[in-house]
Amino acid sequence: LGVAIGTLVLSVIAGALLGMRRDVTALTGSLALVAGGASGLVVIARELGGDDRVVAVVQYLRVALVTASMPVVVTVIYHADRSRAAPEAMENSTAPWYLSLAVMVALVVVGALGGRLIRLPGAGLLGPLALTVALEVSGLSFGLSVPVLLVQAGYMLIGWQAGLAFTRESLKSVGRLLPAALGLIVFIGVATAGLGIVLARAAGLTPLEGYLATSPGGVYAVLATAVETGSNVTFVIAAQVVRILLMLFAAPFLARAVVWAGRRFGKGQSRAITAESREPIRVAD
Repeated sequence: LGVAIGTLVLSVIAGALLGMRRDVTALTGSLALVAGGASGLVVIARELGGDDRVVAVVQYLRVALVTASMPVVVTVIYHADRSRAAPEAMENSTAPWYLSLAVMVALVVVGALGGRLIRLPGAGLLGPLALTVALEVSGLSFGLSVPVLLVQAGYMLIGWQAGLAFTRESLKSVGRLLPAALGLIVFIGVATAGLGIVLARAAGLTPLEGYLATSPGGVYAVLATAVETGSNVTFVIAAQVVRILLMLFAAPFLARAVVWAGRRFGKGQSRAITAESREPIRVAD
């Protein structure tokens, strides 16, 4: 948990630096560099009034860089043996798809309404997510799962929402900020690798396990690498889940603080990125 909070702090620092550019608001910059839950953060950005196009580009750039660099880092720096055969997966009983869909609909409706009643930022995402986490942790999920096709459809809709909003001018603006975003992503990756060293020493892990547990993204690549190298898969994935949940739940509250600070000390929203019809702080207020 301490390492996850440290990662969040690093993300805040990087987001603040990105938000200092003229063509990016502090709100958009902070959400763009939160190290966890890329697709969820794109949705949160749209709901809070940030520029979901910038958030989508920078978030998936982070995931791509972390995933692409992981095999090189694991082999060259940690000299890991990746020749282990993956163990056979245990088959768990799953609930019928129609029951899973019914419970999912109930979680979405109750979670979203409940989140709005308590004025939870990003209630449409975080309300149902909180109920789902509670269901899983309590052991009362009974094999419920979201159908894979529905998951893929959700990813497509999120991508379409962000992608179809691009214009020629916004593409040029995003292109201008990519070098800065790339440098800040590398900064987060190196800094979290340092946190991995601290975690490894504190928890009695190998340096490789510390690196995998604190990787700022690419959770599927982390899982595959942990299995291939014979690492402590349970610990690594538990640490990754803690990171992702912390980032998703902390991001909206962080956005409120960023909007407040931006109003007090910062500048206005850039029209090069965000269309005039948008209301940058409507939900955050």
